Amino acid sequence: MKARLVRIGNSQGVRIPKPLLEQTGLQDEVEIDVKDDHLVIRAVSHPRAGWAEAFQAMAEQGDDALLDGDAPVPTRWDEEDWVWP
Repeated sequence: MKARLVRIGNSQGVRIPKPLLEQTGLQDEVEIDVKDDHLVIRAVSHPRAGWAEAFQAMAEQGDDALLDGDAPVPTRWDEEDWVWP
């Protein structure tokens, strides 16, 4: 599929046809990179996407218990250096 570059102020842009947007799931914000002599356009990645569902599944399976027991083991700093305000 071909597209034309269009002037946008001092820059240029490409209109992406609706079928391509639907196939790729691109929406409001994208990442653009250059790889060799190609422009690569992809959806913005969300580093924490899916965490809420993963944590919910862990809780349902009882796999969210603290590894060090109910109370953390106090350190020397806790016992000697910490001053309550």
